[in-house]
Amino acid sequence: MAPIARVAVLFAMDAEARPLIDALGLTLDADAFARVGGDVPMRVYSGTLKSGARVDVVCAGSCARHNVCNVGTVGAALSTYETCATLRPDVIVNAGTAGGFAKRGGEVGDVYVATKFKNHDRRIPIPGYDKYGVGEYDAWPTPRLIEALGCKTGVVCTGNSLDATETCRALLDEFECSVKEMEAAAIAHVAHLFNVPVIAVKTITDIVDGPQATEEEFLRNLSSAADALRDVVPRVVEFLDGKSVDEL
Repeated sequence: MAPIARVAVLFAMDAEARPLIDALGLTLDADAFARVGGDVPMRVYSGTLKSGARVDVVCAGSCARHNVCNVGTVGAALSTYETCATLRPDVIVNAGTAGGFAKRGGEVGDVYVATKFKNHDRRIPIPGYDKYGVGEYDAWPTPRLIEALGCKTGVVCTGNSLDATETCRALLDEFECSVKEMEAAAIAHVAHLFNVPVIAVKTITDIVDGPQATEEEFLRNLSSAADALRDVVPRVVEFLDGKSVDEL
């Protein structure tokens, strides 16, 4: 299989993306999604790796109405669709911050690589729709990458709320979830339509089953988690460079 020629790294928040953009010396490609027309919120920063492969960092951008980052599945799906349709990457890396679980050994600052993606808040108790709601997708297998990073692995579950209801918590336990976040399953769903492999790398900002309020712990640890992403995501991109997806 041919080496990877184009890598797309998708982020929901600018604070998560900026360290990688700076580390790789990427520049804004204002015309990347020009075919769409209108003022789409996504921003693309592009450059070239040592092998000559192209790398594109795609940020979901900001909501013009509320002046906040486009976190959640809607922004993620839009970013992924345009990335796949326009940039046509060989592999997608979704990087970002997330919640972890003490009961499964998670700690603030941990780095996880996803093994599987599921939705924990799309509950449709109708035969057929129930499985559609969960939307289970396997992450692309990356045993060599995981060994090189020395990181943890686990199931990543996606929902559109920062907190979790008791019903969500029960599903998170049923799914043996190690990482709770707001984008990855949507990215995996859209990438699957284009047959693009997906890798997800998440750093833990808060402990879902811990004593502290999720929003307070998240905000307190966002900066340090972004620093962890700054350290690990360039290593991920460097590891991909010059390899085929089957060599990961």
